[in-house]
Amino acid sequence: MLKLIRDLTPPDRNARAPHPLRIAKAVAWSFFGVRAGKDMHSDTASITPLQAMAAGVLGAGVLVVTLLTIVHLIV
Repeated sequence: MLKLIRDLTPPDRNARAPHPLRIAKAVAWSFFGVRAGKDMHSDTASITPLQAMAAGVLGAGVLVVTLLTIVHLIV
């Protein structure tokens, strides 16, 4: 497990981490399957797979809770 996490860390430790809102925006666009090519390349260069997975799981959880709340309010 530790090796997996170590492999997912960025190779340059001095690189500036992207803002959490930028990560959330990239994951939100990927949920819809729409992302501009230039933005996608800059995201893949700055966002680590671990950050993308964490944001994806969190985003999926928020989406499920939101849909359940909407259904509960309607029914």
